[in-house]
Amino acid sequence: MRRPSRRVLPTAIGVAVVATLASNAVVLLSWRNAGSPQPQSRWQRYVAASSDTWVSPTAVAPLRGRVSPHLLVASSATLPADAVRRVGAVKGVKRVEVLDAAQTTVGGKRVGLLGVDPSTFRAFTPKPTAESDDLWRNIAGGDVAISFTMGNDGGFELGSHVTVGGRQRQTQLRVGAYATMGLGDVDAVVSRHVARQLGVPSGNALLISAPKTDLKKLSRTLRKVLPKGVKTVEVDPQIDYPAPGGRLPTAKGQVMTAEQVRTVIKAAYSRIGWPYVWGGESEEEGGYDCSGLMQYAFAQAGIRLPRVAADQARAGWIIPYSKARPGDLLIWANDPTAPGYISHIALYIGNGKMVAAPRRGTVVQIQNVYTRNLKGAVRVNPQMGARLAASGL
Repeated sequence: MRRPSRRVLPTAIGVAVVATLASNAVVLLSWRNAGSPQPQSRWQRYVAASSDTWVSPTAVAPLRGRVSPHLLVASSATLPADAVRRVGAVKGVKRVEVLDAAQTTVGGKRVGLLGVDPSTFRAFTPKPTAESDDLWRNIAGGDVAISFTMGNDGGFELGSHVTVGGRQRQTQLRVGAYATMGLGDVDAVVSRHVARQLGVPSGNALLISAPKTDLKKLSRTLRKVLPKGVKTVEVDPQIDYPAPGGRLPTAKGQVMTAEQVRTVIKAAYSRIGWPYVWGGESEEEGGYDCSGLMQYAFAQAGIRLPRVAADQARAGWIIPYSKARPGDLLIWANDPTAPGYISHIALYIGNGKMVAAPRRGTVVQIQNVYTRNLKGAVRVNPQMGARLAASGL
């Protein structure tokens, strides 16, 4: 469905890992507490049964409320403790979470990975993810949690084992959960203990909650207290969805030309029949995922887009689907583990039709537009797309 844009997470582990999925049968969630089984929720279908009986019931602290993440800070090296303290003291900063961050491979797929403290990081995640004690206990026990789209569309079965690491260090980890963290760069999460075993830099990233704060101003302030070369980006900015029947924003000429629209649609048509490949964005990868297809098609018209669907949704103005015209993007929030997170995107070609790379097992094709979880259309602004692609937002 999407591939991380790599815009923040540093290259720290290496590449070229061959996936070796184990043939373990998947056993869905089993309750670890003694006594009679408790009923499953819809969310619990995405958490594997515990495989580590040594993990105590108190290994992960209970959730004591959630906080919204606003900024992600990342460096190629450990952030000094005094710099972390100064960040926490900046006006407007409510909470700071120290993370280990790197690019690595999971089952041969290049992804952004975080090493986290399950007891505290859970508060920064989407509600279904944050509330699952079993998910965080699996991570504490040594599992890797991967995003829902990576698991579902990348073909990584829940409960299977997958190679994680790079040229220097590799290990087999069990896929303990499908859980989207709501961070555009991140498709895999492990405990900090496992991250150290993988060679991920310790404490080289921060997740910051700063509600009701001017984030651009805060980013400028953070650059003064953090070491040089540290990058700060906004986490999943909220999308302003228009009211049905509302007025369209004034484009002031900053939209695609008719020729660009024709070129984008022609390019998308040229990919029809190519296989869906999670993380795919070119012929070299053997196919395309939904956002990879959009990035390819718009590039043929000289328009740069960021890599993932959640970021592409901000490359223009959100408008109601009823106002869509050929050349607009259509966006959906289909991820059950992160409600509201934009996880699918397609190209509208008019008359209720679209060109899309739907999911694993399909090919790029023309489809009828479906409205379940459809959040609207995006009237692409080439200037906005270019800025987002360059800045990573």
